[in-house]
Amino acid sequence: MKIGFIGLGIMGKPMAKNLIKAGHQLVVFDIVKEAVKDAVAAGAEAASSPKEAASSCEHIITMLPNSPHVKTVVLGENGVLEGAKKGAVLIDMSSIAPGVSREIACECEKAGIKMLDAPVSGGEPKAIDGTLSIMAGGDRALFESVKDDILLKMGASAVYCGGIGAGNTTKLANQIIVACNIAALAEALTLAKKAGVDPELVFQAIKGGLAGSTVMNAKAPMMISGDFKPGFRIDLHIKDLANALDTGHAAASPLPLTSTVMEMFQSLRADGDGSCDHSALAKYYAKISGEEIGKKTR
Repeated sequence: MKIGFIGLGIMGKPMAKNLIKAGHQLVVFDIVKEAVKDAVAAGAEAASSPKEAASSCEHIITMLPNSPHVKTVVLGENGVLEGAKKGAVLIDMSSIAPGVSREIACECEKAGIKMLDAPVSGGEPKAIDGTLSIMAGGDRALFESVKDDILLKMGASAVYCGGIGAGNTTKLANQIIVACNIAALAEALTLAKKAGVDPELVFQAIKGGLAGSTVMNAKAPMMISGDFKPGFRIDLHIKDLANALDTGHAAASPLPLTSTVMEMFQSLRADGDGSCDHSALAKYYAKISGEEIGKKTR
């Protein structure tokens, strides 16, 4: 199958490589030329624009940072809709506002293009090993037509969540849970350290109980060691929580915990930590408690 793939960032590039490994032909585009060269070295064909990437493919995947980027790539000059043929399928795997997914889908429908919103969860490690969790919105028959041959070549699971925009609504729910989990973990490990108990021993003691989670297993070691190399940057989580808050306000759904964690992230970004992994919420607690990240318990 020939697939146009637009967006070769931290997540997109390994996702594209997994599609190549699965035997698909890829036509790729990204504004970062080194990322395109890397994908070409893995077997992809380079395109000079989103329009060109879409013009020879029945399926087009976009994996971009936020709503404005997707709108520009799909609807703008030299965009996907200028190149895609009627009957083509656009799978937007970016994490964007659900309302924008619906807006783009409406324009795609006018052009005879079918669309799914199918954001992912799992971060860079799961993008690399092809075990992402994929949540999709749109026509169910369309979802089923791409689930096995495309989506499950990049993820361990792909779940249909409802009409267009439902995938991104599900992703926002995911991002709220992840953010609040990370904040609670940072708070708990700070408590342990301030009370004179080794956070590593606390982690080992509780990770197999009810408090244990995938978030804890992935982020506690980073907090304990002070290694905040980004798997998922604070800047991107701020983007997701902003979309969650906007969606919550529009739906009259209260999000007090989300608002609190958003302020913590904003404080870290103001301190210059926006490019750190979101586990750097531990730095927020270290700052207000006077502790040092990675310092041994007294």
